[in-house]
Amino acid sequence: MKKLSWKQRVLVAGTLFGMFFGAGNLIFPVHLGQLAGRNVLPAMIGFIITAVGIPILAVAAIGGTHSDGLQMLSSKIGRRYSYFFTFLLYLTIGPLFAIPRCATTSFTVGIAPMLGDGSNAWALLLFSLIFFALVLFFSLRPNGITVWIGKIINPIFLVFFAVLLFAALKNPGASAFSVEPVASYQSGVLFSSLIEGYGTMDAIAGLAFGIVVIDIIRQMGVTDDDAVAGDVLRSGILTGLLMTLIYVLSILMGAQSRGLFEVSENGGIALAQISGHYLGGIGSVILAIIITFACLKTSIGLVTSCADAFQRMFPRALSYRVWAILFTVFSFCISNVGLSAIINYSLPVLMLLYPPAITLVLLAIFGKFFGHDRTVYVCVTVFTWFAAIFDCIKTLPAGLLKALDLGWALEFAARVFPWFELNLGWVVPALLGLLLGLTLYLLKKALRLLKKKST
Repeated sequence: MKKLSWKQRVLVAGTLFGMFFGAGNLIFPVHLGQLAGRNVLPAMIGFIITAVGIPILAVAAIGGTHSDGLQMLSSKIGRRYSYFFTFLLYLTIGPLFAIPRCATTSFTVGIAPMLGDGSNAWALLLFSLIFFALVLFFSLRPNGITVWIGKIINPIFLVFFAVLLFAALKNPGASAFSVEPVASYQSGVLFSSLIEGYGTMDAIAGLAFGIVVIDIIRQMGVTDDDAVAGDVLRSGILTGLLMTLIYVLSILMGAQSRGLFEVSENGGIALAQISGHYLGGIGSVILAIIITFACLKTSIGLVTSCADAFQRMFPRALSYRVWAILFTVFSFCISNVGLSAIINYSLPVLMLLYPPAITLVLLAIFGKFFGHDRTVYVCVTVFTWFAAIFDCIKTLPAGLLKALDLGWALEFAARVFPWFELNLGWVVPALLGLLLGLTLYLLKKALRLLKKKST
């Protein structure tokens, strides 16, 4: 039974890291460090749980259940649901939010600071046109994804980012443990940082990237399902270790920067300030390279994953090539709406999708203990979706929330769902769904045994 060599496993892990580590992965941890200050340790733990742990489990869930993608995994709940959830998830991490955000963040953080005022709209149009031309070029050659991302783009990104980290950590502006946290991070830091990890979109991206990783491993000659599952898990662990290291250093860099700067509006501004302070004029160029290459490789992975998933879902509709072109062109159009609009409307969608995505991953990982019984999957999913709707409403833009007159829904949720104020109102309903599902599963099992004995 063939397994990946150590060199192949590192290459797969590097490719997976490259697909995961994009715009949000650079921006959110640095800003989190500034917010958390001396509470940096619980902030690191919370962020790593949702930005590393759950995404790697998502990849492992695809491989461990021998699924050929998210659609097959979610079909354990129901065939129609599998189409609905796969469609919604891929659009979210694809052309609606994640891919456009990559291009817009690259421009806003890396390019815009070097330009004069008044030219940004046309400059964004030109930049995004070049950016997505490169994305499309690489995405139309999916068999070379390990070369493009793992061997070329990844090393360039890591080298330049290492330069910035080394410069900042060598001469910190202040000790992280002497920095006063902002008011919202004085207490409950662990829970606050869990939600910050949502912003990376990696948990739902992990469900999408799983099939890409499996395809890469199969192309390397591993055909046995158990061997593929093992190699997916081991490659995922390597990816998780690298991501954890970078997150820890990034959060620490953000906390230490408070000795030099006030808390920034977002992590992009913080990165620009830090690179300018430590690296001078060349800092802007280095930051532009870091952010652009980080976002480029993630966009390639996302377009590849989305096109592959839609081609599998609708095999008689369009080819992979046409799907890739459509997603790239649509992402190009959305990217020119602006970063703020993309972020404002992506958060409610993430608050809606993350809970059922997390429960699906956990059910798949531990499903062997209840025979992957459909009743358990359905009960947990129904209860989770119901609660997640209110988490989504809570994070709607203020103007939209007022226009829809949904204040009553928030009052209801605050009374009914424990931890709703921590954006974790779905947890208890999910556990109740699990309890109900397991009870029904055990009853069915007991009835089958009685029927078997009676015959």
